[in-house]
Amino acid sequence: MTKPTVRPANPNFSSGPCAKRPGWSLSQLKTDSLGRSHRAAIGKSRLAEVLDRSRSILGIPDDYRIGIVPASDTGAVEMALWSMLGARGVDMLAWESFGEGWVTDVVKQLKLDDVRTMTADYGHLPDLGSVGADRDVVFTWNGTTSGVAVPNADWIANDRTGLTFADATSAAFAMDLPWQKLDVTTWSWQKVLGGEGAHGMIVLSPRAVERLESFSPGRPLPKIFRMTKGGKLNEGIFKGETINTPSMLAVEDHLDALRWAESIGGLPALIDRSRANLSAVAEWVERTPWVDFLAADAATRSSTSICLRIVDPAITSLDEKAQGEVPKAITKLLESEGVAYDINGYRDAPPGLRIWGGGTVESTDMKALLPWLDWAYQAVKAEKAKAA
Repeated sequence: MTKPTVRPANPNFSSGPCAKRPGWSLSQLKTDSLGRSHRAAIGKSRLAEVLDRSRSILGIPDDYRIGIVPASDTGAVEMALWSMLGARGVDMLAWESFGEGWVTDVVKQLKLDDVRTMTADYGHLPDLGSVGADRDVVFTWNGTTSGVAVPNADWIANDRTGLTFADATSAAFAMDLPWQKLDVTTWSWQKVLGGEGAHGMIVLSPRAVERLESFSPGRPLPKIFRMTKGGKLNEGIFKGETINTPSMLAVEDHLDALRWAESIGGLPALIDRSRANLSAVAEWVERTPWVDFLAADAATRSSTSICLRIVDPAITSLDEKAQGEVPKAITKLLESEGVAYDINGYRDAPPGLRIWGGGTVESTDMKALLPWLDWAYQAVKAEKAKAA
C-alpha cells in the first residue's frame, strides 16, 4: 500500500494526558499567579474561576458542590469511596480495568460486608437493570480502557435511596451527564480538555453531602480524603480552598481550556466535536475488513476513548503474544513517522488500538490518521508474513 501523503497536523491521540486544545501555546497562559500562594487572593480567585466555569459549561445544578482535589480522578474516586461507602449495601459495576480497580478497593481494601460485584468482559456492559435502587452503586460512565460507555442513565431509579458514584473522567466535557441521577461525580483535568495531571474534580449532590454529614465510616481517613470537619462538610474545599497545594501553572492551563470551550459554544460544541471523531472512525471501520470496534454494541461506543480490535483471521489465528505484537508494531511505526503517538491499547485490555477522540482533537486530524492506520497495518502484516 502506498504511504499516505497527508499527515495529521497534531499527532497527539493519547488517552491521557490528552491533546491540548487547537491553537494552544504555553506563551498564551497567564503567569501572574505563578510563584504566589494558592491561598492568596489571586490564587483563590483563579481556583474559584475553575469551579465557576466548570459549573457553567457542564450545567451542574446550583445546589451541587464542586471541589478541586488531589491525585487526579483516582484521588477523587478514592476519597469518595473511603469517606462515604458502608452506610448501606453497594453494587460495584466493572467492565474494564479502572472499574475493576474500584472493585478491588471496595472488596479487598475497604472489606465491606455487603458488596455485589457485576462485571462484563471488555467490549460489553454488565446487566444495568440488576442494580438495586436501595443500594449505592459505583461505576465508570465511560470505560476508558474498553471504549464502552453507559448509553444513558435510564437504569438509575429516580426514587433511589442509595447514592450513585460515577467515575466520569473520560466522559465529562464530552458526554451529557444527567446530574439529577448522579450523586458523586469525578473527573480529571488531563482528559477531555487536555489539561495537566495530578488534579481531580469531585461533584457532590445534596444527598451526597447529607451522607457525609450523617455517616461516620469508622475507619481512619488520611488528610487528603477528609471532606468534613466537626461532622459538617468542609465548605472551603468547594470554594477553591484546596486540601493540598495545586500547581498554579496547571490551574492557568485548565482555565485556558475552559475559556476555549466557552468560546466554541460550550458543552454542545464539545460533544459535537467528539461525536464527529467517532463518526469518522465508524465510517472507516465500516469499509475496513481488518478492524472492528471493541465495543460490541454501537449504542455503547465511546466517542472519546475509541478502542479497536484487529479481526483479520491472519492475525487472530496467531497466539495471544503474537497478536499483541501487531498493535504495538503499528503504534511504533506511526510514531516513527510522526503521525500518531500513544495509540496502543491499554496494557490490561485485549490487544488493539486506542485512539482519543475528545473535543480537543480536530476531526480533520482524525480523518487524516485513518489511511495511515491502513498503511501501517499492511506493513506490519507483510513483515509478519515474511518472518513466518
